[in-house]
Amino acid sequence: MNLGEHIQIVEVSPRDGLQNESLVLPPQTRAELIGKLYGAGITRVEGVSFVNPARVPAMAGAEEVIGLVQKSHPARALEALILNQKGFDRALEAQIKTVRYSFSVSETFNQRNQNSSVQDSLELGLRLIAQAKQAGLKIAVVLSACFGCPFEGEIDPKTVLNLAEKLLEAGPQELLFADTIGVGVPQQVRELVGAFSSSTVAIGGHFHNTRNTGYANALAALEAGATVLDASTGGVGGCPFAPNATGNIATDDLVYLLHRMGIPTGIDLDALLEVSIWLEGVLGRVLPAQVYRAGNFPAGNSAMRSIPE
Repeated sequence: MNLGEHIQIVEVSPRDGLQNESLVLPPQTRAELIGKLYGAGITRVEGVSFVNPARVPAMAGAEEVIGLVQKSHPARALEALILNQKGFDRALEAQIKTVRYSFSVSETFNQRNQNSSVQDSLELGLRLIAQAKQAGLKIAVVLSACFGCPFEGEIDPKTVLNLAEKLLEAGPQELLFADTIGVGVPQQVRELVGAFSSSTVAIGGHFHNTRNTGYANALAALEAGATVLDASTGGVGGCPFAPNATGNIATDDLVYLLHRMGIPTGIDLDALLEVSIWLEGVLGRVLPAQVYRAGNFPAGNSAMRSIPE
């Protein structure tokens, strides 16, 4: 397996992880979670989303979360999910340095989730990439429901490839293929990621483990040339607008897998497991991740923390 040495894990538990929870956490607790993630060696955190709080109550108070994190960790830079122009404008005003614009490749899902056609969302994405460049922001584009839609079923990979090609021509910093409802399999992942393995834009994946294929898909993405993987500590997460869209792949389980394979992440796994234990207490339920319950192996082993020069 020929995997790159510089895999970046983007932690999404404060956003994707919490948006589907029935328990709405206040900004102070969300900021505390982000601080604990930084303490475990995670460097990239998608901490907030600029969305309508009436539709996603768990994401209310994004600006307050950002302010708290900036006060406690002034050297850190949160990343934010945006779905529209208003979200971009809010991110710019909040001095966010990296935005992640997402839309669905499925017409029905995109209409339900963003009240927009796929074509309109594509055109907006192209404009946002240009605006981000002008403002000095980094921008990633996340294409959701790439491997299957809860309303339309199978997605033609040519549809996804066509959208990706148009976006890549505009030059975002990253492009991610998302399996929003956890139906994808490695063959599909290799087809999409592999098509752009020689791109100068970083290619990544966002996988849910709904049907127990998330980790296989993550490895398939890395094998095909991906350098960015989204994951959520404790395996919490899901989409409020997609039926049965359960948790993301767990950061702790992914890090365990990569470390055991000799692939560095820069993350202290033992410290991360403590974050999952803490989050379990906050949410009041057992989380989907497995390593935080089973423990590291060998016990206390935090090998492969650092990425070699």
